[in-house]
Amino acid sequence: MFYYFLYPLREVFFGFNVFKYITFRAAGSSVTAFLLSALLGRMVIDKLRALKVGESVRKGKDYASLHEHHKHKEGTPTMGGVLILGALCSAVLLWADLSNRYIWIALLATLWLGGLGFIDDYIKLRGKKKTRGMTAAMKLTGQLILGLGIGLILYTDPSIGDRLDIPFVKNLVVHLGVFYVFFAALVIIGTSNAVNLTDGLDGLAIGCVAIVALAYSGLSYMTGHSGFSEYLQLIYIPQAGELTVFCAAIFGAGLGFLWYNCHPADVFMGDTGALALGGALGAVAIMVKKELLLLLVGGIFVAEALSVIIQVFSFRYFGKRVFLMAPLHHHFQLKGWAEAKVIFRFLIVAIILALLSLTTLKLR
Repeated sequence: MFYYFLYPLREVFFGFNVFKYITFRAAGSSVTAFLLSALLGRMVIDKLRALKVGESVRKGKDYASLHEHHKHKEGTPTMGGVLILGALCSAVLLWADLSNRYIWIALLATLWLGGLGFIDDYIKLRGKKKTRGMTAAMKLTGQLILGLGIGLILYTDPSIGDRLDIPFVKNLVVHLGVFYVFFAALVIIGTSNAVNLTDGLDGLAIGCVAIVALAYSGLSYMTGHSGFSEYLQLIYIPQAGELTVFCAAIFGAGLGFLWYNCHPADVFMGDTGALALGGALGAVAIMVKKELLLLLVGGIFVAEALSVIIQVFSFRYFGKRVFLMAPLHHHFQLKGWAEAKVIFRFLIVAIILALLSLTTLKLR
């Protein structure tokens, strides 16, 4: 919005020319999202508390050990994802070039999955019977419709097509044909659920999301910049640089939410935030052709998801548990690590992985 109203004023005052630059608008987007999230956070938390939208800590034989670590969180307001999404979308609408189709695709993924997560959270909190929310089939169907839709849109986009860039290898691109549509859906669904699985400790998921978003902000800028993409031998995608503004908004909104979500948390994001942010990162990774690099940048999400897959497979077919509890962060909790120690060590690893992913772009 600012781009349309203020950039034309450069004819009156040359200073308005800064709205032309993605880097300036990305910084503005990040700061705006942070301020909205941080300043409105207390009001949203109080409203959630008044509505009695509180976290329910699992009990029972299988969760007895974990319940001792988390029982103090009972009743903490959840569904705080509405704060993140509100700040994120507002900042993007203010600072992005709204004629850019990739911005609208990213917003579509965010709001669609945010709505899906909201319904899931609502069922959990307002259901007459004790429930874990939507059935897995219902949730997967909603994610699949979005994933296939975005996959089809991008498959027919000449700038993106069916190409799959292989990291660390020079000039190696695999063409997936129509299977790229299903691959894109897999990336969005997988990332969305992986972030959701990571959302189990105060500040862990949103901290990792902010780190990955910052990394993809840089990747988006380089992919959409003809000079940088040529130098680094990346696939050049015109207009993809505008996603820098979107990723910067995720980073800012994430930091603002972390102000209240850091240990001990005053609010949780719930599925409303986790599903939306994971899907948004997956969609960005597809649009800048860095889908496989997401495995490294979001290594914490990958480890969390794999720990659940391994645990379920091992117990179902061998009757043994590989981890004390899955996802992985609970395993370390039950090993005796303090919650804050688990969180900060995971965030340190997330930062290292993000830096490694950026520094290895030249290793092609």
